[in-house]
Amino acid sequence: MAALLPLVIFCPLAVSIILLLSGGKMAAQPTRLLVGVGMGLCALFAIIAAFTFLTGPDSTGSVHIVLWNWIQSGGFSAQIALTLDRLSLVMMLVVSCVGFLILVYAGAYMHDDADIARFFAYMTLFVASMLLLVLASDLLALYVGWEGVGLCSYLLIGFWYGELPNARAARKAFVVTRVGDALLFVGLLLLATGVGTLDIPTLLHVAPSAPSSLLTLGMFLVLGGAMAKSAQVPFQTWLPDAMAGPTPVSALIHAATMVTAGVYLIARLHSLFALAPAAMLACAIVGFVTILLAAASALVQTDIKRILAYSTMSQLGYMYLSLGCGAWDGAIFHLMTHAFFKALLFMAAGSIILRVHHEQNIFKMGGLRQEMPGVFWAFLIGSAALAGLPLVTAGYFSKEMILQNAYNVSPLLWAGALLGAFLTSIYIFRCVFIVFWGAPHTHAHGASGPSMMIPMGILSVLSIVGGWVEIPDSILPVHAFSNLLAPVLGVLPEEHGAGLLLIGSIVPLIGVTIAWFIWRPQAQRHVAADQPAIRVLRANWGFDAIYSALFVRPFLASGRLNRRDFIDRFYDLIASFTQLGGRGVSYLQTGQVRRYAGWIVAGTVAALCLAV
Repeated sequence: MAALLPLVIFCPLAVSIILLLSGGKMAAQPTRLLVGVGMGLCALFAIIAAFTFLTGPDSTGSVHIVLWNWIQSGGFSAQIALTLDRLSLVMMLVVSCVGFLILVYAGAYMHDDADIARFFAYMTLFVASMLLLVLASDLLALYVGWEGVGLCSYLLIGFWYGELPNARAARKAFVVTRVGDALLFVGLLLLATGVGTLDIPTLLHVAPSAPSSLLTLGMFLVLGGAMAKSAQVPFQTWLPDAMAGPTPVSALIHAATMVTAGVYLIARLHSLFALAPAAMLACAIVGFVTILLAAASALVQTDIKRILAYSTMSQLGYMYLSLGCGAWDGAIFHLMTHAFFKALLFMAAGSIILRVHHEQNIFKMGGLRQEMPGVFWAFLIGSAALAGLPLVTAGYFSKEMILQNAYNVSPLLWAGALLGAFLTSIYIFRCVFIVFWGAPHTHAHGASGPSMMIPMGILSVLSIVGGWVEIPDSILPVHAFSNLLAPVLGVLPEEHGAGLLLIGSIVPLIGVTIAWFIWRPQAQRHVAADQPAIRVLRANWGFDAIYSALFVRPFLASGRLNRRDFIDRFYDLIASFTQLGGRGVSYLQTGQVRRYAGWIVAGTVAALCLAV
């Protein structure tokens, strides 16, 4: 065990270093082989470590491995150390295994790209950073992984930086998430100075004795950092534009890394958030608002990747709602099932885009069900899981757990989350019916090879059976997932009311039915984009315009007005006085000896007068 955990991180990190040292010149085939072996070993070591841990004597506790002491200053210390408990075990398996499938898929997707070595150097570094984040036992080491995924997201979103919109999208993602990173860093400093440690087990043990005001402020700052990373309102503007990156990047960011980091961080510090009810309420409200705003925007998008991007924002809203309601296990459960079906949806969407000449407008597709049957079934299964179709999809069980806990806290939160589930089933099956039914507007060429179809096939199975580890008590007394996390999170799911289960089961079916009647082949129509409401929804509720007016334009205007920084002008003034003094003194240098002698005499007399 002591050797396995570092190897889980080292494998993708080593691949990244090798590819970076190659200067991006490694050929496509050796690159794909290296990445496949490295990520395969990473997933294998993660599975072995998980099995060893769960069958060992510490299965209800944790395994702590110190790699080296990092900082020792006064009474504060920080270590580079790894901790494996049941929460980090789940995250490690999701990141490594789903990441492996995505990178296998990416090898086929990017096979003809000239910069494939650079692409995989960033992707494997992304996975290594996320693994460090979830396995770190110290918040400072966690923050290193946190910054690592932020850097990699910038590099990957702007991977095709030759096109200006891609570079702008990468810069936007970096700047917006940087605001959250600053909030998180201030929160960590506050905890370090107020509690005296950032070691997570020690912090969770000692922090309850700290002043409540300090904990509340610290948790609000941590929440702000998590919200920016997870694209929650009001930090959500970067995520739709992040679709500028290659589709495997979208799958990795949305399914296994980055956006789930905020959810994990809050779950990891759950006992501290429980001591700050105001922060938990804010977390629930943020999730509630994000669910509805993102789902409404997804309803009117025409770009297939942007539809999935808004769905990610909405599903992350469910996780934040669950965290705010204290249902920590529900949030992690939905994180896991979401990783399965969202990675599947992005892979299927990428296969569609490749085979229809890089077209992303769903209204320019149509009729692809016959030409791409394997991709159709993959996308259909992913859509059914996202919509939460009852009993047959993983998404149903995780979403129902969240709905139940939301109802226990507030019927209003439950109603909003249920409305979000209704909208989700409409917008995702709108996409299904437009893309795969009706008259074809383009024809698919080529075929999706085994490197694409096998990962999609595995994720299709997981998107169906992945939820059966958490079956409600009213159906069958199996709560394997919650029982798994109970030693860490300390909660078990409550009984599901039959009425709530029935409503939660019917609502997605109604949504699918409505989507069929509106967008079935005989009735498909393209909603006019010039309608004011449609423009607002497609523009992310105008958040970009608001931020541009409040922050971007004033900042640029101040930059134009202050082209020469006033601080520079102050030093320019000092330099001018120095130059003026130098020129004045230069007049004394005449080269005449008698004048020098006169100045010496005058100076001597002045000195004697001062001495007297």
